[in-house]
Amino acid sequence: MTDSGRLPLLFLDVDGPLIPFGAEPQRYPTYATGLDLRAADANPLLSRINPEHGRKLDALPCEVVWATTWMEDANECIAPLIGLPQLAMVVWPEPSDADEQDERDGLHWKTRALIEWAAGRPFVWLDDEVTDVDRAWVAAHHPGHALLHRVDPRCGLTEGDYVAVDLWLRQSFGAVEGR
Repeated sequence: MTDSGRLPLLFLDVDGPLIPFGAEPQRYPTYATGLDLRAADANPLLSRINPEHGRKLDALPCEVVWATTWMEDANECIAPLIGLPQLAMVVWPEPSDADEQDERDGLHWKTRALIEWAAGRPFVWLDDEVTDVDRAWVAAHHPGHALLHRVDPRCGLTEGDYVAVDLWLRQSFGAVEGR
């Protein structure tokens, strides 16, 4: 993972991809976080984050960018848990009338902002709320390649998700030197 403008971007959501939810709580493994999750401001769901995600994300030939409502908390709380450095983060614009229309049309509220942030660069978007409406809109409005990959929020990112993303990146952009 690097900040090179030549690598594709990987927009990463937290809830769903990194913190699985929606299944029976006993189904989820927990991992040592090194945090006191009993503290009043601690999020007990942080123990669901598999620390191996950092290594797997780092192995992908792309630049990882937070695309989450966690905002700066993603860098402060989650990046250290999975061994990633501080990452760039999409700052979400204030809601507008266009966003309300998009929502009525089924377009995710993040989609326009991600296209703007990518500024023509190829990207992968890992989120549990991606739909075919988002895929069609991106295909019509983004000049670069894009993979909108829906992650099952009950499982979070799996080995199959990493394989699919890695394969798409390498097939679309060839082997990246040193990767």
